[in-house]
Amino acid sequence: MKQSFGCWLATLIIAFGSLVAAQPVAGQQADKTYRVGILCGGCSDQEAPSRHATIRQALRERGYVEGKNIAFEYRSAVGRYEKFPDLAADLVRAKVDLIIAGGGLPGALAAKSATTTIPIVFVGLGEDPVQHGLVSSLSRPAGNVTGLVDRYADLIPKRLALLKEAVPGLSRVGVLWDAYLSLALEPSFQAMETALPSLGLQQYAIAVNGPDDLPDAFRAASRARVEALILFPSPTFYDHLAELARMTAEQKIPAISGFTDFARAGGFLSYGPNAAKTWRYAAISVDKILKGTNPADIPVEQSDNIDLVVNRQTARALGLIVPQALLVSANEVID
Repeated sequence: MKQSFGCWLATLIIAFGSLVAAQPVAGQQADKTYRVGILCGGCSDQEAPSRHATIRQALRERGYVEGKNIAFEYRSAVGRYEKFPDLAADLVRAKVDLIIAGGGLPGALAAKSATTTIPIVFVGLGEDPVQHGLVSSLSRPAGNVTGLVDRYADLIPKRLALLKEAVPGLSRVGVLWDAYLSLALEPSFQAMETALPSLGLQQYAIAVNGPDDLPDAFRAASRARVEALILFPSPTFYDHLAELARMTAEQKIPAISGFTDFARAGGFLSYGPNAAKTWRYAAISVDKILKGTNPADIPVEQSDNIDLVVNRQTARALGLIVPQALLVSANEVID
């Protein structure tokens, strides 16, 4: 009888211990798989995972492992901005826990219009999010949206000065811009108008409505005797950096872009936010939100990780000698 009671007591203790272990610790959420939606502007659905490898790695370093506690839902506009509203709505229907809005201003606005409850983190925005109604203020977003601002327009004067320094006798600069982003690019054109006189430069604007227009745009630049080119930010341009670099080489037109990958793809100069660092910083905001922080309490950050990349191999092909001062100030020189 004593032996039977001892066995019964042991069984009871084990069962009670199992019950206690099965309960979540107070203040912790039971294990779950977070579903994160990513809106992509220019890349294809097949390219999206590799394009966003940086933020996936940054989240992995914070304990989010794909297949275990996080899953990504990709939606790509493939350069067709009019698709963003439907893509954002599709992510809402998929009941994701958070949306990372790439694709510039069109992607961010589409995500905001699609939901007022799912947290949104915009990345790579070149415009003022307050002006466009994404947030109430940078310090207190006051809604379900926060993110990072690159403010490409603020860097226009420096890009022009770099071209002026690198291209002897420069007087006529072409501006390649995405016609779909006319509203978003107004600050960039204003910055151009302000900076041109002090540098003794004139501009020649060349609008494109998509990647198919690029060959004609470069031929137009050549006919207009454009001596250098500045590429205004566009998700479509980002997806065709290698093609843009090739066309500038074929037309013998030195060019500068705000995307640092432009020079790495064969372009002459890049001056702008380091995309990898930007996406890694976005992972911090994503992590905070998934752990319970309200997006309204996460201030919008402005990029301060600005890199200058010089492709000296391209310079030689263009017949240019890069000034030593410019090489010294570069974050990366490609030979």
